[in-house]
Amino acid sequence: MTAIPPAALRPTDPLFAERYRAMSSRDSRFDGQFITGVHTTGIYCRPSCPAMTPKPSNVTFYRTAAAAHEAGLRACKRCQPDAVPGSPEWNIHDDIASRAMRLIADGTVERDGVPGLAARLGYTPRHLGRVLVKELGAGPLALSRAHRAQTARTLLMSTELSVADVAFAAGFSSIRQFNDTVQAVYETTPTALRERGRRILARPRPGATDSTSISLRLPARPPFDGPGLMRFFADHAVLGVESGDETSFRRSMRLPHGVAAIELQLDGPTTVLCSAKLESIADLSTMVSRVRRLLDLDADSEAIDSALAADPVLAASVFAHPGIRLPGSLDADEALFRTMIGQQISVASARTVLGRIATELSETPGLFPTAAQIAEHGHEVLRGPATRVAAIIGVARALAEGELVLDVGMPAAEFERRLVAMPGIGPWTAGYLAMRVLGNPDVLLTSDLVMLASGVGLGLPATARGLADYGTRWAPWRSYAGMHLWRSRPVTSATRPAAD
Repeated sequence: MTAIPPAALRPTDPLFAERYRAMSSRDSRFDGQFITGVHTTGIYCRPSCPAMTPKPSNVTFYRTAAAAHEAGLRACKRCQPDAVPGSPEWNIHDDIASRAMRLIADGTVERDGVPGLAARLGYTPRHLGRVLVKELGAGPLALSRAHRAQTARTLLMSTELSVADVAFAAGFSSIRQFNDTVQAVYETTPTALRERGRRILARPRPGATDSTSISLRLPARPPFDGPGLMRFFADHAVLGVESGDETSFRRSMRLPHGVAAIELQLDGPTTVLCSAKLESIADLSTMVSRVRRLLDLDADSEAIDSALAADPVLAASVFAHPGIRLPGSLDADEALFRTMIGQQISVASARTVLGRIATELSETPGLFPTAAQIAEHGHEVLRGPATRVAAIIGVARALAEGELVLDVGMPAAEFERRLVAMPGIGPWTAGYLAMRVLGNPDVLLTSDLVMLASGVGLGLPATARGLADYGTRWAPWRSYAGMHLWRSRPVTSATRPAAD
């Protein structure tokens, strides 16, 4: 999908006609990718809203719901414009606005305030506010408020959490602030939203079994290769930490206020049922955001598949695996250690080695050890060449002491530059982590031995440079092209997909 440069589109903008056609045809593929503001009715809608098509002169298109809120519009009660997958733009682009949106979805403003958000992005709060208003139509507080409102609506309409628990799970600091925001955004009360959800949902609603347990259905943008994604996680599951199969995945994850045990189950072709037990209800919104990133639920699969299928080399794989996703990560530090430790050995051996390390080093059963634990005791359990062990422990110390920081709000180039500056980390590891941690859609690991072998089997160049040159035609979806190449790997390939 073409990026929208301004915060709002009016009839004089070149992209207005494209958006208006999508809205007029009620094309659900664009839901979540832009917002339709109708100023004669004072509401904003998703592109597929079944209401009568408004005149162009009465319409403004926005990149975010927050911009529509700031323009004085309220959410449409008929189409529920925020009950859709999120925008894929925030992973496609690497600008300040996109990186800010990743951090806002992760709850950074609720935890650290606007100054904390600005600091993580490397700007002053004032400059950040100017950029976000210009690009997205709303400042960081308004964007965070819209995210809280959307989370609250989802919880009210799809769970049996108490209204008070919903308020704090969504990130509101008080019940009054929660009530006022719901009234302003949806022009109704929290109780009325809950009743509407009971009327709309025909099947039993997932909900809470106690004060810390919750189940939610998370929508994916179709098509969605859920079984392929679950199989990837199951094949790479660390023994004693994770488990799964082609329909489900289970593990625990660290969150800002505690630990959550999660179970993810495919629930139809484009829905994932997320069941979790959290130590703190305040972590719920952050958990949902991280799970969505783990599963790449917001990817624009229609656009990706269409672009890659245009190449005859990948067409058969795209047809066989529509909606292929990038497997993400719940913890950047853990992803780095797993990648470094698991290189140049088989997937099965990596699972065993990583499981032993988790058992011997982690102070919390079922969790992968922290950087500090590996830095302190890694020399007792790590095996292999001394230089490799030293590199892993050196990275652990750098992470534990704050010298190395991996953040979803970083530009991809800076993220990779910080990694390759560390002894023992090369371009393959940095690129692989940019794909897994940042969700970067345009990384092609041309030095990957399995990917090269798969490419040769498909008639592609046999060298890294040749594959890189050929792969330019797959931009900006080279990460997804790489996933198709991995899927096409020779059946004799038993080693993990790469080494620096």
